[in-house]
Amino acid sequence: MSQQFCPECGGVLYYDIPMKRYLCKSCGLYVTKDEIRDIKDKSKEREEDSRKKKTRQHDEYLSWWLGSKKR
Repeated sequence: MSQQFCPECGGVLYYDIPMKRYLCKSCGLYVTKDEIRDIKDKSKEREEDSRKKKTRQHDEYLSWWLGSKKR
């Protein structure tokens, strides 16, 4: 089994067999495997949104810059 890392702080997750949950001893996160997957999916969505926003801002700035040089 591969080692799991906390999606919040990056610490090592330990599996609690009786409760069927993962525990991060660094930050105290206590989640199921499905909850970990949801957290990671939301994080990826935020990263994609951030990347799209930066690309849009870059394109707008470039358009402005090139437009102002033609005057």
